[in-house]
Amino acid sequence: MTLQQHVRTTLILTGLGLFASGCSKHQADAGHHEEEVQHPVVLTTPSVMNVPITQAYVARMQSRRHIEIRALNEGYLEEIPVQEGQSVRAGERLYDLYPVLYRMKLEAEKAELRLAEINLQNTEPLAKRGFVAAPELAKAKAERDRAKAKFDLAVAELGFTSIVAPFDGIVGRQLMQKGSLIKEGDTLTTMSDNSVMWVYFNVPEADYLRFKALRGTSDPKSPRTLDLPGATIQIRLATGQIFNRNAATTLTVESEFNTATGNIEFRADFVNPDGLLRHGQTGTLLINQTIPGALVIPQQATFETLDRRYVFVVDDKGVAHQREINVARELEDIYVIKAGLSARDKFVIEGVRQVRDGQKLEHTETRSPAEAVKNLKHHAE
Repeated sequence: MTLQQHVRTTLILTGLGLFASGCSKHQADAGHHEEEVQHPVVLTTPSVMNVPITQAYVARMQSRRHIEIRALNEGYLEEIPVQEGQSVRAGERLYDLYPVLYRMKLEAEKAELRLAEINLQNTEPLAKRGFVAAPELAKAKAERDRAKAKFDLAVAELGFTSIVAPFDGIVGRQLMQKGSLIKEGDTLTTMSDNSVMWVYFNVPEADYLRFKALRGTSDPKSPRTLDLPGATIQIRLATGQIFNRNAATTLTVESEFNTATGNIEFRADFVNPDGLLRHGQTGTLLINQTIPGALVIPQQATFETLDRRYVFVVDDKGVAHQREINVARELEDIYVIKAGLSARDKFVIEGVRQVRDGQKLEHTETRSPAEAVKNLKHHAE
């Protein structure tokens, strides 16, 4: 055999070996694919359970009463008996203005009132005897009334030199210092009544309608309130800590939606006996509710086509049918079903990818609803 013939024979044998190897690999892959197709399809029915849900909203806190303390008179700030951040009682002195000028004005008006009263006392007997005409008597009475009004005003102005707390609360920042010349209307500080905090949060229209429908009732006598019986309303602070008191389940609802954002503002009231919450603070408001008797399926059992969600429902003859479902709530790895399934429907939970619409399923296993949701992240009750 020549060298050329030997090389040719070697190439032919090598090609035959590669062809045989390729055929063997193809047969192995086909067998493996057939093995995958024959993997049992797992069926189950929807779970019926109570599903806890939590809705979170960015919230801002406001004191039930938060006001500016302003000067009603002009004068020098003589004394500041309180400190910033101090708790005060209603009627306690906050500021004293220099009162000398107002005291002198009061004395002057008091004297004028006395003169007017003497004039009226002298005029009345003369009018009764006919020595003084009726208009003259009326003028004396008017002068007395005018003097009385000026005297009352001077009393009020002198009282305004001592500024007192209108309610129990906390004094804010001191905007004026002792010795400052105060003008009428100047802001001296703020006061906050933090015994009850109003927590405001914006709710999208969809959530508003859900609250109205899901065990929410409105008091016809107070249409701006919404009651959520059975709910737990909490506030999570910036540290992640949950405030130790829950809000009342009755929420206050604004009268109209914000057309720019599509939201409506709610208010929850939190009792704040320890004073931890302050005006202007922020947090996250949590509304915890439970959907009773919800129909639940794992998300892995579903698939999407053109923005619609489906499952494969298996009939009594073992034939799979594609069926559209309506999802009420999406919670981590489960769906709460609104429409499309009943508690008795059997559907594919594992092997969805290998099932086709109208296909008769030969190799199936059945799993209980409890087992189907047992290892999911979302824990229902």
